[in-house]
Amino acid sequence: MISTDKITEIFYLIDEFCKEFEKATHKSALQRDRQTKKRNRKAKLSDSEVMTIMDLFHHKQFRNLKRFYLYYVRVHMKGEFPQTVSYNRFVELQQKVVLPIAIFLKTCCLGRCTGISFIDSTPLRACHIKREKQHKTFKGMATKGQCSIGWFFGFKLHLIVNDKGEILDFMLTQGNVDDREPLKNLNFHKRVFGKIYGDKGYIGKDLFEQLFVDGVHLVTKIRKNMKNCLMLLQDKIMLKKQALIETVNDEIKNQCQVEHTRHRSFENFITNLLSGLIAYSFFDKKPSLNLGNH
Repeated sequence: MISTDKITEIFYLIDEFCKEFEKATHKSALQRDRQTKKRNRKAKLSDSEVMTIMDLFHHKQFRNLKRFYLYYVRVHMKGEFPQTVSYNRFVELQQKVVLPIAIFLKTCCLGRCTGISFIDSTPLRACHIKREKQHKTFKGMATKGQCSIGWFFGFKLHLIVNDKGEILDFMLTQGNVDDREPLKNLNFHKRVFGKIYGDKGYIGKDLFEQLFVDGVHLVTKIRKNMKNCLMLLQDKIMLKKQALIETVNDEIKNQCQVEHTRHRSFENFITNLLSGLIAYSFFDKKPSLNLGNH
C-alpha cells in the first residue's frame, strides 16, 4: 500500500507542475473562451487532483477505475479529496487533463541516460485476436500485429530504459509497425547516448549506421543464418540482461494496468496509458542491474 507521505509527495509535484502549466496556457485559454463565448467555470476537482487520482489508481493496482473512484476515493480518501464529483463528471475531467499528463510525463518523470540502455516493444491488446473484426472502439487505429508470443490486435508500446529501470523515452504505434521504425525517429532516441541493447528484431545495417552517426551504438544478437562477428565480452553480458526491460514491461502492464480491453474511447486509453507510466516512475523499487557508478 502507498503511504500518506508518498501521496502528498506525488500531489505536490503534480500540483506545482499544474500551476506552471496553467500560467503558460491561461492567456490563450481566455482568448479562446471569449471567441467561443464559453464560461470558464472552475471545477470542484482541480486538474492536479484528477491527475493524482489517476496516478493512485495505478499504484493501488485496482482493476476497475469506476470502482476505485466510487468505493475507495470517495469513501476512504475524503481527507485528501474533500470535494469529489460524480463518476461521469470525473471521466469528463479525466479527458480534459490528457495534455497536462503527457507534458508532465515527458518533462518530470523520465530518467537520465547512463550510457547503457535497453530497448524493446510490448503489445497492448485492444481485444482478443478472434474479435478484431467486431471491435469498434479503436476502429481505424488499432491493427493486427505479431510479437514473440503470436498475433495480437491493438497497439505497440516501445520503451527505452536505462540500467536503473528508469524510462528514458516511449512511443505508441499501431500493432503492425516494425520495431525498428521508432528508432529511425531522432526524437525517440535524442535523450540516449552510448550503447543501446535490443533483441534480434532491431537488426538492420542502415539503422545501425544511422544511430552511430547520432552517437548511439546499437548492439543486438545475431540470427542463425548470419555470419558470426567479434563482440566485446561486456556487450555479450549486457545482451543477456535483456530481461531487465522485459521485467519493466511486465510491471507496467500487470501492476500499473496499462493494458485492458474495457476502454470506451481512445482518449481514455491514452490517459490510462500515460498515468500508468507516471505511476511506474514513482515506484520506490524498480528492476535494475545494480551496476553502481560507471
